[in-house]
Parts: sequence; structure tokens; C-alpha cells
Amino acid sequence: MGATARPASSKLTSAPIERRERRPVSMRGYAVRADGSNHEILLLDLSYEGCGIATLAELEPGEQIKLSVLRRGGIDAEVRWCSGGKAGLVFAEEEEGPREHCKRNAERITLTAEVIVRRLGKTNFTVSVFDASPAGCKIDLVERPAVGEFVLIRFEGLEPLQAEVCWIDGHVAGLRFERPMHPAVFDLLVERLTG
Repeated sequence: MGATARPASSKLTSAPIERRERRPVSMRGYAVRADGSNHEILLLDLSYEGCGIATLAELEPGEQIKLSVLRRGGIDAEVRWCSGGKAGLVFAEEEEGPREHCKRNAERITLTAEVIVRRLGKTNFTVSVFDASPAGCKIDLVERPAVGEFVLIRFEGLEPLQAEVCWIDGHVAGLRFERPMHPAVFDLLVERLTG
């Protein structure tokens, strides 16, 4: 299913939803329904807000399920549509309390990968990322931004994230994502970058 494909079905929800670009993936998992039944699924595409799956289960729009991919625990999701053996899911919003400016609120995972970073109105640079969490990461710098400046960062296979520069130490900076990644998306990203 491509990013612009929409199923031709009367099972669509009544309210139109704005959908961000999804990236193709191929990962096996399970959908757990409210009655406790498990159904094997294949994750087809992924964005920060949701995913597309292939499933033999007849899911209903509005149905709340738990999605389990790579045995990383349950991810709360809502079925948006289901047609022809495929379904679109939107991840449940994570509860967020008030945050202090640039306070780290999640443990970071050490990794080594390359990302594309762009200061607003400037050129893209490929830089190294040293650690990451759903809320931020630490990167190498090519151009030195100012603390408090916003940049765009793109991990391979995902759409760009806006991030605030929280600190700079020499040629290294700490970034806080304006919108934290859903924990499930972060787990899938780490699996891809470290696998």
C-alpha cells in the first residue's frame, strides 16, 4: 500500500483524517483484540502516528487493539479502516505531562548511525548520531547552530522531525524532538539501526 493509496470501502471512518507520509516496511507481529484473540499481521508501512497492516482478521473501524511487533510489548492502536485483507491503524496518543525546557525525560540508547540534519533555510548535512531516545538524540555537528535553534533531522526510512538544539559541547549537540516518537516507532527504528 503506497502513501497515497486509500481503500475503496464503506468501512472508512466518517471523519477524514490527515495522514503523514508512511514508509514501507515488512515486519511480522500480532494484533490482540479486546476479547483476547490474537491475529497474525504483517506490518506494511509506518509513520510516527500509525501504520498499515495485512491481516486475515475482519477488524472494525474504531476498534481498539494492541499491536505487538518484534515482541516489544503491546502498542495501543485504533483501527481506522479495514478492507481486502489490509487495515490502517493510528497509534494511541501517549500521555504527556508538562515538560521543563530541554530536560531529558527518557533513557538514551547508545548507537552509531548516520542521519540527515538541516538548519532551517540551510543545506542538508549527513552526520553521526551517537545515542537516541524517543524524545531526542546526540549528534555530531558540521555547522554550529545556536542553543534554542530548531533543526530538521531525518533518520533513514522515516520522515523528518523538527528538533530543538538543547546544548552544544564542541562539535557535539543534544537535540530534543518537538514531537517525541511513539515508543513503538522508536523500537522499530533502533531494531533497524542496530540489527
